[in-house]
Amino acid sequence: MTTSIFVLGEALMDCIAQPDGRLLPLMGGSPFNMARAAALRGAAVSYLNPLSADHFGQQLHAQLVANGVQVLTLASTKPTSLAVVQVTNGQPSYGFYREGIADRDYSVDGLLAQLKNAPPGILHTGSLALVPPENEKVLAIVQGVKALGWTVSVDINLRPKLADDPAAYVAAVRSVMVHADWLKASDEDLHTLGFENVTRTQSATVLAALRSMARPGALSRIALTFGGDGADLDIDGQHHNLPAHLVKVADTVGAGDTFWGNTLADWALQPADAAGRVDKTLELSMKAAAINCTRQGCQPPTWAEVLAF
Repeated sequence: MTTSIFVLGEALMDCIAQPDGRLLPLMGGSPFNMARAAALRGAAVSYLNPLSADHFGQQLHAQLVANGVQVLTLASTKPTSLAVVQVTNGQPSYGFYREGIADRDYSVDGLLAQLKNAPPGILHTGSLALVPPENEKVLAIVQGVKALGWTVSVDINLRPKLADDPAAYVAAVRSVMVHADWLKASDEDLHTLGFENVTRTQSATVLAALRSMARPGALSRIALTFGGDGADLDIDGQHHNLPAHLVKVADTVGAGDTFWGNTLADWALQPADAAGRVDKTLELSMKAAAINCTRQGCQPPTWAEVLAF
């Protein structure tokens, strides 16, 4: 029996700086990207946050629907959030416009009422949804669905430049991490959390430290990504790591989202014996991320493209 994925977090326009100074608007937002990637893999995915009624919001809505994602909320009269992206040597850096925007235009009670009417599934969140004060709403929703028997997935995806108080931001992220069953963290996330100069050779130490922050018995599945150096996946102590695929990189925007979307979809579509498939799951998710890196902006591949890679 398959499991449905419900996604809580930002949908925005990545305005990517071009060599001539123009800004090229591309659809993005880590949870938005992740939802698309998981749906293209074949999972049943629903997006929970409101999208704007403006032109950008209509584009975001149409893209989700085209990729097979169900949009559950009505359009908001507030504008779409924007991110200005500078790409240097293939690596993106971000500036965000996040006040008074559509994807924050929701209530805890309203979303929990929706989720209570659905069979327990996977709630995924993270990224900008963990920035104070938004984290308080997200934490309340996470606690609410945990009480209903849901599985919680968190992609930390820290953006420290966005927070007025970095220490409070890290504390907010940790408060949600405590309730996570499945977790993804990049090497940059680990650095912000206080792990200095972490490499793949130190994964076992990092995994133990992350699990020590969670509730007893939680964090059964953890992915650690190290950019061009590869990734590690651990499921209930069954561990596998792989180097990154060598491809011609357009940029790395959305690579981690594509990786995690394919990973969650694998688990949602095949809930049994995930630990026994840890090597195959990691291999296919890294292929999906590699394909995404050959494209400008986040453009997750279809399942057929992953299989053909």
